[in-house]
Amino acid sequence: MATATAFTIDDLICVCISRQIEDGQILAQGIATPPVAAGYLLAKRTHAPHVTFASAIGNTLCQDGAPLGLTGAEDLWLGKALMFMSFAEAACELYPSLLPVEFFRPAQVDPFGNTNNIAIGDYHHPRLRLPGCGGIADVTGFHPHAYLYVPRHSRAVFVETLDFVSGLGVPHSDRPGDHPGPRGLISELGVFDFTTGRMRLRSHHPGVTIETIRKKTGFRLDIAPDVHETPPPTAEEIRLLREEIDPLGIRELDRMSGGRRRRKMRQIIQIEADTLG
Repeated sequence: MATATAFTIDDLICVCISRQIEDGQILAQGIATPPVAAGYLLAKRTHAPHVTFASAIGNTLCQDGAPLGLTGAEDLWLGKALMFMSFAEAACELYPSLLPVEFFRPAQVDPFGNTNNIAIGDYHHPRLRLPGCGGIADVTGFHPHAYLYVPRHSRAVFVETLDFVSGLGVPHSDRPGDHPGPRGLISELGVFDFTTGRMRLRSHHPGVTIETIRKKTGFRLDIAPDVHETPPPTAEEIRLLREEIDPLGIRELDRMSGGRRRRKMRQIIQIEADTLG
């Protein structure tokens, strides 16, 4: 297929997520992870037509897909679900038995893939209280198909020592065990794995140097012997993302903050209101 000549980093993150998916897998998705949803839908439209989606919205299983949306996101999951379950059933029964693929977004991640989504600073007197880890603490102790993604790669996210551990990474001397840890991590700068027992750079995105990634990572970074530039999206992948999967650009919200994010959300909500009448 022809390589796309123009794409954004938001496009590339979704494409990299899609590339981790194999046909027939169950794909679990959190509530506010639009790049993951777009990557899953892209995989279904390209190389993995027989995937099944598991959503935190209603704790449902669904085989249908729908374009990304903000105001009507529940319509697909609650209207076409194959199965409904409680959160406890999803975290304690679905995950251990079906082992779906899931991408988690950490607020902090250490060299071994341990994650923090609880608090920045002291737990009892935090500088920032985070949304919480949901079922991450439950499933990362055994989950072989967990991935991480970080839309904004910085030394504030990639830290030597976490302020709080709410998700398990690969075993190491400080935290021994037999938990598998994450299979990989995708950020706005590159694609990483944990094959060596530490976070290791597998590919750097076009226009990003290895030295830049090292400077924006708060710990020593392993480099794969065959490290290379991340292959760009194809023209068809970009067409699907922009015309069919996410024409409103909801995948871009993850890398926005402050006023820019609010303005984008208002714009999307207005377009959806006008479209729905």
